Amino acid sequence: MATTTAPTGSFPSPYEIETPAGCEGWEEMYPYYALFDERRRDADENRFWFWNSMHFPEPMPAFDVVAIDSPYQGLGAWQNRVFAVPPAGGIDYRCINGYIYISGNPVTDPAKIAERAEFFETRAGYYYENWDELYARWRGKMEALIAELSELRVPGLPEYEPDEVAFGDDRNTSFYEVLDAYSRTLRMADLMWQAHFEFLLLGYGAYATFAELCKANLPDIPDQHIAQMVAGIDVVLFRPDTELRRLARLAIDTGVDHAFIQGRSPADVDAELARSEAGRRWLDELEQIKDPWFNMATGDGLYHFYRSWYDDPSIPYASLIGYVGRLKAGEQIDRPTEEIRRERERLAEEYSALLAEETRKPFEALLALSRTVFPYVEEHKFLCDYWFLTRWWNKVREFGALLAAHGFLEDGEDIFHLSRHEVASALDELTLTWATGGQALGPHHWPGIVARRKEILARLAQWTPPPAVGAVPDSVPDPALNMLWGVTTERVREWAHHDVGGHVLSGAAASPGAVEGVARVVRGVEQIGEVREDEILVCGSTSPAWAPIFSKIRAAVTDVGGVMSHAAIVCREYGLPAVVGTGRATAAIRTGQTIRVDGTAGRVEILAA
Repeated sequence: MATTTAPTGSFPSPYEIETPAGCEGWEEMYPYYALFDERRRDADENRFWFWNSMHFPEPMPAFDVVAIDSPYQGLGAWQNRVFAVPPAGGIDYRCINGYIYISGNPVTDPAKIAERAEFFETRAGYYYENWDELYARWRGKMEALIAELSELRVPGLPEYEPDEVAFGDDRNTSFYEVLDAYSRTLRMADLMWQAHFEFLLLGYGAYATFAELCKANLPDIPDQHIAQMVAGIDVVLFRPDTELRRLARLAIDTGVDHAFIQGRSPADVDAELARSEAGRRWLDELEQIKDPWFNMATGDGLYHFYRSWYDDPSIPYASLIGYVGRLKAGEQIDRPTEEIRRERERLAEEYSALLAEETRKPFEALLALSRTVFPYVEEHKFLCDYWFLTRWWNKVREFGALLAAHGFLEDGEDIFHLSRHEVASALDELTLTWATGGQALGPHHWPGIVARRKEILARLAQWTPPPAVGAVPDSVPDPALNMLWGVTTERVREWAHHDVGGHVLSGAAASPGAVEGVARVVRGVEQIGEVREDEILVCGSTSPAWAPIFSKIRAAVTDVGGVMSHAAIVCREYGLPAVVGTGRATAAIRTGQTIRVDGTAGRVEILAA
């Protein structure tokens, strides 16, 4: 994308942003290449960087950087080196005060674009032509990787090795087993991220091509109508919520609905159910569906503290309580899937009729392709970001427990305040001193570092990052930035003008309809349980893991996101109005205020304090 600084408005230089008081030395938590370094100032200062608050809304703990490096390695490898997407290389990232900023690497040389187009046409075409077969293989590969991770053993360090180590033929001592298990754990994450992006870019690519055809031949078509023609998808990501609705009906049918009272904790509900035979049968049914459907993360999966529903059942139980209450009140709790599908077919037929005959067949072919491949855009998150990653973070916790057991850490959770390389170093020393019987320095070295980093992260969490830094671009033509993040030319201009006042916010018209209601501002996953019936959700961005609360809210508003963001997709599937990518909703709106959300026009109005 072009990065010529516009005469109106500006972003701060990433090299001139001050460190918050008390956070000096924050840089040591991150790799040298993740920083705005003076040695590449000329290049970095003249690029457009925006805060990736969709995926990284909080300052990154040191270990969690693995969930930045590996994804961008996987994304870049497929986009830039395998499929050779003609106009786009990979994505660079930098860290400012613990927050992650990203910038795309465009391909601008016409000759290079043409060269890459040949690779892309051949390779992407192969995937599109064999999608079902290739995707089935992908599913099998991912499920096998999850099983391998689950079976990986993190050994202890015994006083004496067992007899089989002394006498067996196929044996390793514990020092090797520990180090090998840690290395394999890291490599399995790399394998997952490699798989994660294999199909994802093609899902976006098919949709982007369909959107381009629509806009070229139907110049007045809104982005929202293009998205609606691909809506009504049935993907595995919605299955956990479907199971919760089924269990809510079962609770009423079996007469145990009295246990589901607003404000009760999961433990309280379980205790009440355990007192009766019918309640115990309901709990047995719950156990039957937990694996795999409770392998959902409470957030987007990219931080270690986004636990699964297994680890933190507060979200599914809050949803169950809500569903039971609504069913008893005679309300509908199912997604309006048939209505959404009827609307998508109506739009497709009407727009197809407006096209010239020679364009109609490509339109219908690209629409069919988009509907075939697009479910992966949501579905991959269940297997990769949730099922795999929540188990992967827990596997890392096993190494934390090992280090804590030997005094290297005060608590196993402290492992996430060391980088993956520091953890490798700590395990090297632990296994060395275990093997030799020597005195370890680690118990005197790591706890102080961890304590300081916890303090820094707590302070950084109080800092508000600018939405963008660097040069103001003349335009933002990248369809991925537009569709997924909602970073458009218009939105960037608003950021550059620091336009943060007023009672009206604009954003992407993500899902149609208009409603008024009371706002509930949610700034972190820990606040999801505070959302009440018929409120309007206002947040930085949403995760598909939040899907159960979409059945209780009236609309959604986000700071970041485009028409193909997860918030937009989920709202369309639940028939809720949504405005995404406002840039400042969580700063401008307070919980309890009455607001009007017009998801058709992309407008949010604050009506009353």
